[in-house]
Amino acid sequence: MVSASRLPILRRKGIGKGLTMQELAGKNALVTGGARGIGAAIAIALSEKGANVAITYERSADSAERLVRTIEENGRKAVAIKADSADPVAIQRSVDETVRALGGLDILVNNAAIARYNNIADFTVEDIDALLAVNVRGPVLAAKAAIPHLKEGGRIITIGSAGADRIAGVPGTVYYMTKGALQAFNRGLARELGARDITVNLVQPGSTNTDSNPETGEFADYQRGLSALGRFNQPEDVAAAVAFLATPTARQITGTILTVDGGALA
Repeated sequence: MVSASRLPILRRKGIGKGLTMQELAGKNALVTGGARGIGAAIAIALSEKGANVAITYERSADSAERLVRTIEENGRKAVAIKADSADPVAIQRSVDETVRALGGLDILVNNAAIARYNNIADFTVEDIDALLAVNVRGPVLAAKAAIPHLKEGGRIITIGSAGADRIAGVPGTVYYMTKGALQAFNRGLARELGARDITVNLVQPGSTNTDSNPETGEFADYQRGLSALGRFNQPEDVAAAVAFLATPTARQITGTILTVDGGALA
């Protein structure tokens, strides 16, 4: 994940300085699990394009507040909402608070997720339930809560995993199963909302340099070996894909899976 200490670095790279086209000016976005890592990079990328941004977080309060200040310093509205993405009440409340704080909702990014690994024979029911609650039920309920607020041109973008198409690590079977479920959800919801001119897309990152999976970690060389480019994603690479799908330029793209994996599926 992107730690709060990396935010100044992101700004030096131009992220958060308002240097890009304001294609999302006047739009309001909610990024679940947005305090750190890929979520934080997405929040900054959307604000860079002009959007006001709400983020949810569960435990990273300090990182969330620093991110809010970064976005506000760039002239956008921002709010951090403490919400457990396994809790249906908290999910609904986070959407309601976003609408109240920002004045509406145009873009939902389902980013919040958890990862737990084990062989099937050793997987506990509690871990299975936790993965399903956050990684599958969470995006469904967030979309359910957001849909009444979305107008023509609205966007729902969900973060999946390239592992849904290529399971590289045996202990990840249940985790990748939850990411595979998002593919069907993405296609079905795109059909459901197409008549309202709301697009629905899925971004599938490959190995990404975050606190939980650093590019200097124990298994990093193995992961790099799976990629045609031989390197990890940076969170900004995933964020760029999300930001593109949120813009009017992507108005004809829906029900699509955009995989950002350096060619691991090539």
